[in-house]
Amino acid sequence: MITQNTIQEILSRINILDVVGEFVKLKKRGANYLGLCPFHNEKTPSFTVSPSKEIYKCFGCGKSGNTISFVMEHEKYSYVEALKWLANKYGIEVEETYVSDEQREHIQTADSLFIINNFAEQFFTDQLFNTDEGREIGLSYFKERGFREGIIGKFKLGYSPERRDAFTTEALLKQYNKELLLKTGLIVERNGQLLDNYRGRVIFPIHNHSGKVMGFGARILKTNDKAPKYINTPENEIYVKSKILYGSYFARTAIDKADECLLVEGYTDVVSLHQAGIENVVASGGTSLTVDQLRLIKKYTDHLTIVYDGDKAGVKAALRGLDLALEEGLNVKLVLIPDNEDPDSYVNKVGAAAFTEFVQKNKKDFILFQLEISLKDAGDDPVKKSELVNKIAESISRINKAEDFTKQQDYIKQSADILKVDEAGLHALVNKYIRDKVTAQERKQSFETVDKKTNTQTAETSNFEDATFDLIFQDKLQERELARILLEFGNHNWSENELVAEYVFNEIDDVDIDDAEVSKLLHEIKVLLKHNPQNLNDKFFVYHQDKDISSLAVSLLNHPYEESERWRKEMGSGEGFQKSLFQKQYGDFLQIIAAGNESDLIQYKQSAEDRTPLKVISAINYLKLKKVKRMILDNQKDAEDFNANYQQNIFVQNYLKGLERNITNELGSVIVQ
Repeated sequence: MITQNTIQEILSRINILDVVGEFVKLKKRGANYLGLCPFHNEKTPSFTVSPSKEIYKCFGCGKSGNTISFVMEHEKYSYVEALKWLANKYGIEVEETYVSDEQREHIQTADSLFIINNFAEQFFTDQLFNTDEGREIGLSYFKERGFREGIIGKFKLGYSPERRDAFTTEALLKQYNKELLLKTGLIVERNGQLLDNYRGRVIFPIHNHSGKVMGFGARILKTNDKAPKYINTPENEIYVKSKILYGSYFARTAIDKADECLLVEGYTDVVSLHQAGIENVVASGGTSLTVDQLRLIKKYTDHLTIVYDGDKAGVKAALRGLDLALEEGLNVKLVLIPDNEDPDSYVNKVGAAAFTEFVQKNKKDFILFQLEISLKDAGDDPVKKSELVNKIAESISRINKAEDFTKQQDYIKQSADILKVDEAGLHALVNKYIRDKVTAQERKQSFETVDKKTNTQTAETSNFEDATFDLIFQDKLQERELARILLEFGNHNWSENELVAEYVFNEIDDVDIDDAEVSKLLHEIKVLLKHNPQNLNDKFFVYHQDKDISSLAVSLLNHPYEESERWRKEMGSGEGFQKSLFQKQYGDFLQIIAAGNESDLIQYKQSAEDRTPLKVISAINYLKLKKVKRMILDNQKDAEDFNANYQQNIFVQNYLKGLERNITNELGSVIVQ
């Protein structure tokens, strides 16, 4: 883990405009900056960055966050990866907490392998462009495939020369470790001699999602029945085949924007489609899809379209991994390229526009396609058909999200028609698989989850007098408004000896907060106020390590109002500060109310530059009113008890009603909108 000192240094150095500006062209608009959203396609800018609050918000797609979450969302990094990216950008050395010797050795080995692979990538690229052999053999092959130099450079394609130890000699000359070189698969040892593993082949570097080279795919150019067409990096600390999709680094942004991932088999398919401008495409390498690969796709989109060759081998390859895709909640379609073509040759033959049109028009539903293919294989064999019915029912049962109910019913109807079986019977079979799955899940369900559901249901059944106060809606608004005020102004002075946060907590300390997220945030503010009040500011919570707290802080601070210049001047901590603007402003307002001059009140509403003090009082009073109303309801329930003290209940009820009237009257005065 990264140490807190490093995290704090990163937070003190980062500038949201610097970071977002690397990916989005921003223009100043008032106190904020505006640009086209990088997370969805738009023509009119709706992506707003607030440098003062260090947050961003797209009012088109709704995505928002801080500098770190922007890097995480845009680059699809983990929290730690985003911190390391920012540390590298600002030249900050990353310190990490204690790790075991085994973990430290694994990290060091991984770092060394990345360094060697980076050197190898540069070597192969140099050989391709700057040697006679590379240009005559490797570059000519790529150009015969239709690859232009721009796309070759983008994917860092290369060439390994025919000489048996060209790369080995260069790597050892640079003093790279022999054991690590062997682990990368770049060299092999035969009869005590170190040799190049990829000699005479064109090279496809394979990048991870941050652009580092994990390994290589090397394609042979000469006809050789004994040698495999492709050689890939052996698995090691950084190269795990089941977790890799070729081209994901170059496709991630395009997939995110298109909300669709095209999956092809080979490296050249990816390169050709990217060159044609179709960039939301990755390759599986022709192997069965794995859970890790599917989850990598799901990071970017829920929509997967498999584009494979139309031959029998291509069909079988496409069908592998279907149930895993359904299990991961992906919407899967299938497109088979006609006329014995593959995506590479077909896009070069018909062009990008025609290829895209073909894909859109010829998408087949994966389940129904599988059903048709399997039904042909089953023929008239009743046993095979029975197995197929069960297989299809089990597959359909995996689509059991509430929002997919209609889709599931359509699958049942269409599958029953194709299989020529009773629709009700197939429906019952699907439900059986669903019940079996639900039963298994319920056994794992914790008592805590059950209790939580029970408490939620109890809360939903109790209600207050809607005519007086809408607790379900208004309480939440007031609780969140109070939380926002504490984030922005909690460290400002309410009086000469009391902060706004201290005043608020003194007033509402015994009031229950219904909104669980707000309650969690207020608890964190209270703890910070007690132990580290100097850190009490909105930035602390915007960059809070708890993602729930950080997300809530960002959402609360995303409002269209900016702090006024007068506020900043009068609420500063300079020596000339004598009296809190909060007290002065609220006092002025109460004097106007007491005088009963309506014209002065209207003028005050129009001219008051900042009404935050009034909102503080308003939110506090709403929460107090909520407590009083609950006490009234509790007292009414007590009065229904046969053994209750009638006179005492009447006295308490009158007292509570009086409190309710007083607070309601003050609320009617204080709310100025």
